[in-house]
Amino acid sequence: MSKLYSNADAAIEGIEDGHTIMLGGFGLCGIPENCIAALEKKSVKNLTCISNNAGVDDFGIGLLLKQKQIKKMIASYVGENAEFERQLLSGEMEVELIPQGTLATRCMAAGYGMPAIYTPAGVGTEVAVGKEVRNFNGKEYLLENAFDADFAIVKAWKGDTLGNLIYKGTARNFNPVMAMAGKVTIAEVEILVEAGELDPDQIHTPGIFVHRIFEGKNYEKRIEQRTVRKKEN
Repeated sequence: MSKLYSNADAAIEGIEDGHTIMLGGFGLCGIPENCIAALEKKSVKNLTCISNNAGVDDFGIGLLLKQKQIKKMIASYVGENAEFERQLLSGEMEVELIPQGTLATRCMAAGYGMPAIYTPAGVGTEVAVGKEVRNFNGKEYLLENAFDADFAIVKAWKGDTLGNLIYKGTARNFNPVMAMAGKVTIAEVEILVEAGELDPDQIHTPGIFVHRIFEGKNYEKRIEQRTVRKKEN
């Protein structure tokens, strides 16, 4: 069965109201820009989105927030999005904030076929409310369930028609663990090549995890915050 799709609109076919989706990226680095734009255009509603963060007001996942397409956001850091804050404080959107390491490990657990993990992160805080706590060797750990996502949407630098992916630099971030974790994984890539053209030693995500792939276009690759050093005389 071919994994190759013509564009983002075709690749997100089957994502419907109420689905749970993972979106790779960290800040605005390595986010699936084309698929997010396609989801905005498709106007699917009541989504549960799992992502490290919620983008900014006018870019990334912030586009879906602006159209009120997200019912619940599961994230680690959300400090750059005023619309997110407004919807949270007004009660328009449910939010689950979790430690970043826990977010990554719950993705990894789903990819490994594990139902849950134990982690010390969050013990004794609001994160632990209502969760099982167990003691191992004198230290307390929280039980955290693996994620259960209908779709995982990731962004890679280069991929082949079999779905093998290579990420570039820090755009690697959450993309590899999320690619493993979705029931259906959609990958958009900047460069798409034929099978066999990638160096096997350079592949980060094996194609067995990827169900759909397409070559994206018109990437903005915005910088969330630009900090520069003053020019010295």
